[in-house]
Amino acid sequence: MMTPIPVSSLLKFGSVAALTFSGAGALLLALAPLGSRLGWWHYRFGLNWLMPSSGFLAAIAVILSVVTLALGWPQLGLRGRIMLSVTFVLGAALAYVPLQYHRIRSSLPPIHDITTDTDNPPSFHAVLPARTAENAGSVAYDDPQLPKLQKNAYPDLAPIKSALSWSEAFDRALYVANTMPGWTIVASDPDAGRIEASQRSRWFGFTDDIVIRVTCDEAGSRIDMRSTSRQGRSDYGVNAARIRAYMVAVQKRIG
Repeated sequence: MMTPIPVSSLLKFGSVAALTFSGAGALLLALAPLGSRLGWWHYRFGLNWLMPSSGFLAAIAVILSVVTLALGWPQLGLRGRIMLSVTFVLGAALAYVPLQYHRIRSSLPPIHDITTDTDNPPSFHAVLPARTAENAGSVAYDDPQLPKLQKNAYPDLAPIKSALSWSEAFDRALYVANTMPGWTIVASDPDAGRIEASQRSRWFGFTDDIVIRVTCDEAGSRIDMRSTSRQGRSDYGVNAARIRAYMVAVQKRIG
């Protein structure tokens, strides 16, 4: 006859297993962007495989924590309860990150080139050499489905029209561009009314390119913007959010 396994041993195993799965999930979540930045693997491996795997391991840690706490609350003692509670919170946080990425990606169209003027988007010039060096995607705005997809996903994006003169509008647009967090101004051409910049993401180190165009309008001036990713198809709404933030800041500057 088999000897029953002591409850204390089962509780200890559950606690250790929960902590182990949680730690493994944290490690994979950290390695996903780190390996991509260091060139150990393609960013798609980190984004589409390592991150979901970290969430799966973290979810197991959450389940083990809950089950162990529920079955062994009286026997665990204060130290065991605290350890499992911390493991539960950590596992839930780790599982949330890839789940949130998946939720955002599934709720938005797979586009990464966003502009306030889908009929005649601003063109890139100064950032093109850097995009070529990185083997980035084309900046040709030739997908007939793109304007419709953008309008359905981001109907609020629009140019800013004001009574300011062309030169005044350009000066304020450039001032705001210089104040945007994380932006690196690549070029500003007052004669062409064009400002180009880039921004690198903190997580995976993706670089997005930005162009702002200031033109004359019947009422005074018009400011348009375009933001596009160098890699990938879906941008998780980052480019639209960037345009929205900049346009709000410009509108406040114009008053």
